[in-house]
Amino acid sequence: METFKRLKRFYWPYKSYFIWSLVALLGVTGMTVMYPIILQYTIDHAVLAGNYDLIPYLVVGLVVVMAIKGVTVYIHQYLGDLFGITAVHRLRNSLYEKLQYLPFRYYDNAKTGDLMSRLTGDVETFRFFLSFGCAQLVNFVLLVGFSMGVMFYYSVPLTLVTMAMLPFLAIVVWKFDKRVHPGFRGIRKSLAKLNTKVQENVSGVHTVKALSQENEEIHRFDHTNDDYKQKHLDISKIWGNYFPLMEFIGNLSAVFLLAFGGYLVIQGSLQPGELVAFFSLVWYIIGPIMNLGFIINMFSQSKASGERLLEILDEEERLDGANESSTMKRLVGEVSFNQVSLHYGEKEGAALKDLTFHVAEGKTIGLVGATGSGKSSIAQLITRFYEKSAGEILIDEEPIESYSLAQLRQNIGVVMQETFLFSSTIRDNLAYGRPEATMEDIIAAAKRADAHEFISELPDGYDTVLGERGLGLSGGQKQRIAIARAIIMNPSILILDDATSAVDMQTEVKIQRAFRELMKGRTTFIIAHRISSVKHADEILVLDRGEITERGTHQQLLQQENGLYKRIYDIQNQDQEYVLQQA
Repeated sequence: METFKRLKRFYWPYKSYFIWSLVALLGVTGMTVMYPIILQYTIDHAVLAGNYDLIPYLVVGLVVVMAIKGVTVYIHQYLGDLFGITAVHRLRNSLYEKLQYLPFRYYDNAKTGDLMSRLTGDVETFRFFLSFGCAQLVNFVLLVGFSMGVMFYYSVPLTLVTMAMLPFLAIVVWKFDKRVHPGFRGIRKSLAKLNTKVQENVSGVHTVKALSQENEEIHRFDHTNDDYKQKHLDISKIWGNYFPLMEFIGNLSAVFLLAFGGYLVIQGSLQPGELVAFFSLVWYIIGPIMNLGFIINMFSQSKASGERLLEILDEEERLDGANESSTMKRLVGEVSFNQVSLHYGEKEGAALKDLTFHVAEGKTIGLVGATGSGKSSIAQLITRFYEKSAGEILIDEEPIESYSLAQLRQNIGVVMQETFLFSSTIRDNLAYGRPEATMEDIIAAAKRADAHEFISELPDGYDTVLGERGLGLSGGQKQRIAIARAIIMNPSILILDDATSAVDMQTEVKIQRAFRELMKGRTTFIIAHRISSVKHADEILVLDRGEITERGTHQQLLQQENGLYKRIYDIQNQDQEYVLQQA
């Protein structure tokens, strides 16, 4: 119950729906128990006693009971659904909000399919128990309690004999729960893996087809799907082992009832109508007890799902030192790193080692180095996507932690190598960072990014709906939309993270022209492999294994004959024929 206790804040505010649903359920149970009572009265006081005039009244009474039960069933079910749906609506919103604020470290290991499974399948499983399972547990208690009350009224000895097997049934149910809960948790995890496999395959379908790996992907999916099937079969075996035993114990109670009840009727201590009513009432007990396995099934699934949801809710949300109360203001853009180090994981080596540099307002810094040298890590620290491990980062001579994350990131524009565009209109994508932007602002930014022309040529212009991840646009077109999006935000600090490495030289010329427009008056960090992208920077930092090995302007670095920067420059500018000869 600890899982439900910890999730209480999501459903307890709507407890009035649940309480009134239980009130209606009380009526449903009362009317249900009235059926055998009317049957007993009809047999003993109307049929056997010869009072046939009572039968029409008893029929009318039965119809009234059925009508009342129908109304209360509707109220109970509607309020139960309202309780579960409303509570889960709040829970799902909280989970999605949590995912928005979780740090990048969480997403380093998280799988998209698994997260989708939790926000859909696990949430729905939890809702089903709130809407239906909780009420079934209460219904079990009420129906068994009401029925046993009437049975004790009819015959205490017969009731005790009939209930003699219930302790054994309780033991079997308890053991069943102990085995079935881990099984359902395994099913939820296996389903998450299945969803992840489908999501990855759909997202990477171009790669799959380009490398002719369709059959291999089918084989891998079959393996994952087989694991999911096996988990269900394991649960079926548990059901197969325990459910027949529960049914046998329940039916054994009915056998005891008929044997001892028949004896009491022969002895004259029990009326025939009471025995008939007793037989109906005992099934109101045996039925719910036999159904208890299904209720435990729901409880176990919802508990397993709740545990998976709590894993998200329990994740640490905010970065250390984030000051959300700081006043929103525009930053100037002066950046300083003082002996800054970064470790992405406790067991991993340093991504950055004792970095120290200063960037004045409006200046441009180029970051050059091999893959894994630490270029992008600098950008990750400036945006606080990750926290530094040591040292100090200052922006406008203030520690970076003194700014709220919202203030910091609204003053930083990032254009990455792989541009992500939402499945929405081009207008919405351009104004994503500043939703209040007018159409005039959007068009002006697109013109400055050299994107207005190709956007205008699209069938619906700025209202063109893009496919997933911008499907339908070239790499250069997506990059220019990203640049326009950054222009609309009007950031003080601009980070261009290898933004032209995936385009051809002709497209790079257009993008570089757009970059020059975007960089005006902003502190800019250019992360690049191509020297042509950074040679106009005010200062260039050359990184190797997380350390700054060279620094200076383009011309100063070229004068270092054995320097890494000059070697990169020479390689990139060799004559093509010479490269072929050396191959």
